[in-house]
Amino acid sequence: MRHFKGWSVVLLVLLGLLGLGAVAQKLPTRDEGLFQMQIRDKSLFHDSSVVPDGAEISGYLFRDTPKRYYFVVEEDNTPLSVTVTPCDAPLEWKLTLQELPEEASGEASGEPEPLDQQKQQVTVDVGTELFTYKGNDVEAYVATSTPSGLYQLEMLSTEKDSNFKVYATTTPESDQPYPELPYDPRVDVRALGRTTVTLVWKPTPTGFLMGQPVQYCVVINKEHNFKSMCAAEAKMSVDDAFMLAPKPGRDFSPFDFAHFGFPPSDNGFGKDRGLMSNKISRAYTAKPRALDIQKVCIGNKNIFTVSDLKPDTQYYFDVFAVNSATNTSTAYVGTFARTKEEARQKTVELKDGKVSDVFIKRKGSKFLRFAPVSSHQRVTLFVHTCLDAVQVQVRRDGKLLLSQNVEGVRQFQLRGKPKAKYLIRLRGSRKGASTLKVLATTRPSSKQPFPSLPEDTRIKAFDKLRTCSSSTVAWLGTQDRNKYCIYRKEVADNYGEEQRRREQNQCAGPETRRKSEKVLCKYFHSPNLQKAVTTETITGLEAGKTYLLDVYVVGHSGHSVKYQSKLVKTRKYC
Repeated sequence: MRHFKGWSVVLLVLLGLLGLGAVAQKLPTRDEGLFQMQIRDKSLFHDSSVVPDGAEISGYLFRDTPKRYYFVVEEDNTPLSVTVTPCDAPLEWKLTLQELPEEASGEASGEPEPLDQQKQQVTVDVGTELFTYKGNDVEAYVATSTPSGLYQLEMLSTEKDSNFKVYATTTPESDQPYPELPYDPRVDVRALGRTTVTLVWKPTPTGFLMGQPVQYCVVINKEHNFKSMCAAEAKMSVDDAFMLAPKPGRDFSPFDFAHFGFPPSDNGFGKDRGLMSNKISRAYTAKPRALDIQKVCIGNKNIFTVSDLKPDTQYYFDVFAVNSATNTSTAYVGTFARTKEEARQKTVELKDGKVSDVFIKRKGSKFLRFAPVSSHQRVTLFVHTCLDAVQVQVRRDGKLLLSQNVEGVRQFQLRGKPKAKYLIRLRGSRKGASTLKVLATTRPSSKQPFPSLPEDTRIKAFDKLRTCSSSTVAWLGTQDRNKYCIYRKEVADNYGEEQRRREQNQCAGPETRRKSEKVLCKYFHSPNLQKAVTTETITGLEAGKTYLLDVYVVGHSGHSVKYQSKLVKTRKYC
């Protein structure tokens, strides 16, 4: 066994500074002045922390500001394993064995030695460099036999402020804190779809052979694969500028206290560390917008289907085996895959002035293309939805002209352009399938198969004019002479709007109605749109009954459009 003079004092001071307490033991008599000088020796105690044996700790590095951790090996020929996990930036780290001068005698004489001699004996040399690494991989130093002493781990982040994890143990064979990877640690893609990817991997031996509680976590993102769980979690963190507060007494420096609002001390530590205002501001730098990243923990299954992905998009997939008892993790070799493209829709060509019947599956889409042959100043687009509402998008040579939800009948006037081509996208309802009629034309309204419509297609009922046997209604017309037909139908008193929408096909014309429901047909127009209003009194109704009234406007080619239905109720007593 090797003995070091002042080794117990060094460890005691370290523990005392970190608030971890001191172990009761008999120490040699010390010179108080020398002891105070040792505490102020920044080459030894600057921003130091002790790494516990057999526990993973988390830490934080400011850019270009090194941090040192210490680990004690008490006996010679002791195994040692030190693992460093960078989280969100590459790290530079090195492990050194701190050499102290050997003690001439292990007993304390009680006589204080000269001050210069004591100072010389406790000064730590640069030490023996055991291992160095630079990068963002999870890297470990492993030795089957090491001498007793004080080991120093020094870390530096040159790119940005960064999180990291450190694990050190003198019993690596029995600890096994990190789940073991199988002989083939790759994540494979078993199935690939437009919005789903099925992943499979071989299970870790740590779970079924060693009986330790292991679960798997899957991380999905669009940027790159991650080499550790903490790297993925750093990207998911709400605050990437400063990690959670370390446990009191373990990893605080004077600057850490200033960050949390405590006044800085006057011991000069901050000055020596060169903490200028630009470094302090880094702790409050706003985090950029988070990446599109998701983590899902799935228990001990080794197959998982990721859903709700976007078609024709590349994703990166990582799997981590997590020890549920210690929360330590090991990364499998991640993979990436591009989801399949959406099935290309066949584009329907619209002919100028011809009505096209369109059927759309539930939540489906249809594409229509209109390419006028001749030069034109405007395009009139009719969309007549028969059942549920649909979303209509129109682009002219790639430029979006309109995007609206349409229910019933809508007429759009689009500004024309020589040799322009129009792409119409129709998206169906979530409730069910949709049927509709579409017409695109550059012709004047008088030659269109669809009748011209006013902007408002509601039917107005006059409450003061209703009687026990009649109801008076009005509706708007246009400047074009059209034929209007009125139909009535008796319904139950609790007949509502939702029931009407479910039962009626808005594209069905008057030819589908019973002859007994017909009230009359008439022609109407007005050169002055302000006066294009017509009224009609429907007679022969029964007292206290509810009726559904419909008005159909019929075009020159026989195509008809129904106005919005109207419920009226006759008076019960007159």
